[in-house]
Amino acid sequence: MTERLSVVSTDPATARAIAGGRRTRRFGAWYVALHRFRVMKSYTGTVVVAGIGNPLVYLYALGVGLATIVDVDLEGVSYLVFVAPALLASAAITVASEEFTYPIMLGYKWNPTFTGMSASPLRPTQIVDGIVISVAVRMTVNLVLFLLLILVFGAAPSPVAVGMIVAGLLGGLAFGTVLMGYTSTLEEDTGQLAMVMRFVVLPMTLFSGTFFPLSTFPIWLQWIGWISPLWHSTELARVFSFGYAEPIWLSVVHVVYLVVLIAVGWAWARRIAVRRLGR
Repeated sequence: MTERLSVVSTDPATARAIAGGRRTRRFGAWYVALHRFRVMKSYTGTVVVAGIGNPLVYLYALGVGLATIVDVDLEGVSYLVFVAPALLASAAITVASEEFTYPIMLGYKWNPTFTGMSASPLRPTQIVDGIVISVAVRMTVNLVLFLLLILVFGAAPSPVAVGMIVAGLLGGLAFGTVLMGYTSTLEEDTGQLAMVMRFVVLPMTLFSGTFFPLSTFPIWLQWIGWISPLWHSTELARVFSFGYAEPIWLSVVHVVYLVVLIAVGWAWARRIAVRRLGR
């Protein structure tokens, strides 16, 4: 036996395979992220157009167009300044909705690349980690583009407005990782993901203080905002954007709530991946 191991360890091809396996096990999540970046190249045009076109249209239509009708100050600032951080936070939710739904079903079911990855030295948890990393990078790029357009429109007067990127990223990942966990549980898509868009994403956007302060809603609707990662992300972004006045403890609650959602959703998605790919 000792002689056999010695022969194996001195074989150059086997040694390279063992070294490659060790490297993959160590940096597996980054390999998966690299794979996702290459997949995203196939729809780079969509990513760029959505990253620039959507914020441009929303800022102009809602911020400039609607602002001429809603001629009031909200929280002491113009309507454009008030709504811009919410639009930025919504953009992160949009990216999360795109990347943590059908691409996950694709990897598990329709084009089971996750199964192929798990046949290599990659661990199922590394596959989940790599996807989250790649989406976080895409989300950050979108948020930077959005912030640049906001600055062009003069809708972020605070010198620390760059903090909106962190707020948007936290909100997008808080919603996205939980959504990824849910999508991972689906064996078939018989309309569940479409219902998530219609009955979760849309109401969340409408009732999370996006266009008007949450306090202006009836009390029986405000709970949607309280549990919505979009509301917490938006409130944080407004603090960075124009110094929105809220108690410091409430800002801490926003951060803690979003981080807890990220941790829970991420752990849930990893657990499902181990169960589905490890069997």
